[in-house]
Amino acid sequence: MKADLYDSFAESYSAENESSLLNAYYERPAMIALAGDVEGHRILDAGCGSGPLSAALAAKGATVTGFDSSAAMLDLARQRLGPTAGLRLADLSKPLPFADDSFDDVVSSLVLHYLEDWSAPLAELRRVLKPGGRLILSVNHPTVSVITQPDEDYFAIRQYSEDYEFNGQPAVLTFWHRPLHAMINAFTSAGYRIVTVSEPPPSPGTPHELLPPRILTGEKTAFLSFIFFVLGTDGEGV
Repeated sequence: MKADLYDSFAESYSAENESSLLNAYYERPAMIALAGDVEGHRILDAGCGSGPLSAALAAKGATVTGFDSSAAMLDLARQRLGPTAGLRLADLSKPLPFADDSFDDVVSSLVLHYLEDWSAPLAELRRVLKPGGRLILSVNHPTVSVITQPDEDYFAIRQYSEDYEFNGQPAVLTFWHRPLHAMINAFTSAGYRIVTVSEPPPSPGTPHELLPPRILTGEKTAFLSFIFFVLGTDGEGV
């Protein structure tokens, strides 16, 4: 998706992100939990948006640098994080303006699924990570498309669009579907070791009025929306 399209609904997206089930009580808590103890870590927030994850990690003692391809999103992030925050306008599909081995961790929330090609972005993120560093990321869960797009080919890497409403404002987002094996192949081909694959439930603190009825009744324990990975840059592994 082009950055200028995100610019057109940046404020409404950010407002929705603050309190929605999928962002505030599901995706963001999962990313924070996977990051664990980040006291003293230098972290790059790749596709930082308006900065909620950057702020949460900074509150846990990390030094956070962020970039996004949307100037409007970065303006909101500066309002949140302050004028001295390390924020840059950059595009993950292009070479990044950071030196080799600059960061202990990279976090990337719901970003890669906007890109057709993962090889160059994953290589750039590995370049800026220190040896032994981690890439912690979330993307759309690939099996959701089996339900929402039953006539499409699950095994194909293909583009699709969906209608959304953010804080009352309509928007259209365009993604790239990838089957799970293609995700894993992209990670290992870029030299990462798969440390964790997570399909978490909503945060325990989720307000009851936001939870799906089947979770409230105890019939279900979680729902599928995103999938989370922790990738290492050291040693042998999957």
